Formats: sequence, structure tokens, C-alpha cells
Amino acid sequence: MEQPAPALPEAARQQAWKQGPWTTPSPELIPSALVSLAGFLVLVLHQALIGYAVLAVALGTAAFVGRAFFRDLLLIAFGLSVMTLVPITTDISPEHMAVMGTAMILAVGVPYAVSRFVYRDHAITFPVRTGERWTRTEKWYLPVVVVLGYALLPVYMLRTGVYTNWPAASEPADIVRLFVGTNGLGIWDELFFICTVFALLRRHLPMAQANVLQAVLFTSFLWELGFHAWAPLFIFPFALLQAFIFTRTRSLSYIICVHLLFDLVLFLVLIHAHNRAWIDIFLY
Repeated sequence: MEQPAPALPEAARQQAWKQGPWTTPSPELIPSALVSLAGFLVLVLHQALIGYAVLAVALGTAAFVGRAFFRDLLLIAFGLSVMTLVPITTDISPEHMAVMGTAMILAVGVPYAVSRFVYRDHAITFPVRTGERWTRTEKWYLPVVVVLGYALLPVYMLRTGVYTNWPAASEPADIVRLFVGTNGLGIWDELFFICTVFALLRRHLPMAQANVLQAVLFTSFLWELGFHAWAPLFIFPFALLQAFIFTRTRSLSYIICVHLLFDLVLFLVLIHAHNRAWIDIFLY
């Protein structure tokens, strides 16, 4: 008589479950989605009281789902809360850059330190030197990003007037701070939304679910920063693609290069938008 196949260990069953399609039911999905909803409520709708209440419900629900899941979601909630407690604007004054920069460091640094030294699970990593060479496709994608930025950003920024959400920089010191702020924020986006939020969610959810939820937070944050009008139509796909590329390459340095190339075009467009005789190379 044929013996029945042995049951999979619990950890193996959960891992197989998490590799399932988008429609696979998961008890971790609802609390995770509530965290993204909380970010949307606070950052986009400016409903802080409701947003923090939803965040509390998310953490309370996560505690019933599992200890490991609760601990990871708590790290995401901490980083999100820190950022929502400071003004998220494009102000390039030294005072504001210091305040927002401190919050950005805490939002990334504390979850990393807790994961590494308290939880000791090394769930959050920043793989810069992977030892792997970029493929031909990855190398070709970099100039494609520049071309896409050149075609998209001038039309978006100038036709919608969204560029006025950024300060006019014409003095050398202002231009330097705008450059530092633009690039620093681009690096932080990848450290927090991809290497922290996405990496932690990916431990408990299928790829598609984790990716969409981090992209909601990514887009909500940039909306609050000043990317209004139809910006979500390209920021949301960009966030999805960045997480997908990171999953394939496991290279933080590569996705940062992609982001900074796009931000370089953004920086040049902003300088031109406020000083139309400068860098007059764009079509819009």
C-alpha cells in the first residue's frame, strides 16, 4: 500500500505559501495593507489622526498574526511615523534640511540597527558591493532612464507648474543645496522604501503584494514632497520597477544609479524652470 507523502514542516509550508500568486490568501496581507493605507491617509489626505489610528490597528492585528511579522511591521511603522512627524517639503534652507535629514537617518538607521543587533536576523541589508558585474541589459537601461527622464520630466514639471513646489535656486549656495537635497532624497528613497519596507514585507508576503504596498508608500511620500498632478502615473510604476530590479540584481548600488540618473535630469529641469535662459535644452 502506498504511503502518504510526509507533511511539510510549518516553515516550509509558509515559504511555499508566500511564493504564491497575488490572489493567495495571507493573514499578513491585511495588517500590511493597513500600514500602506495609514501612510496614504497621513501623507496624501493629511488625515493624521485617522492615519495613526489605522497604523495602531495594523500593529495590533499583526501581533495576533505572529511575533516575527509584528516585529518587522513595527520597524516599518517606526520609520513611517518618524517621517510623518517632520515637515516633508522641498525647502532647501539649512535648518529644514537638518531636521528632515535627521528624520531620514532615524527612519532608516533605527530599523537597520534593531534588525541587526536586537533581532539579529539581518533582514535589512544595503548590498553595494555584490561581486557581480552588471549585465549588458542593466548597462543599457541606464541611458534609457536618462532618455525617459528627458522626455517626461520637462513636460510634467513645466506644463503642470509643479516646479513651483521647489524653491528657485539661482545663487551658487542654493544650487548646491538643491543638488545635495535632490540626490540625498533619491538615495534615501531606495534605502527606506526598497531596502527596508519592501525587504521586510517580502519576508511575509508574495512578491507582487509586497511590491504594490511599498509602491503605495513610495508614491504617497513623493506626493507629499511636491510631486502632484499626474506624477503618480509614473512614480508608482517606477517604484514597482525599482523593487523588481532590486529583487533580480540584489544590488543597491545599481538601483541608486538608476534613481540618481533620473534625479539628475530632475535637477537640471528645476534649474531651467526657474531660470529659463539656463540649460535651455529641453522640449516641452
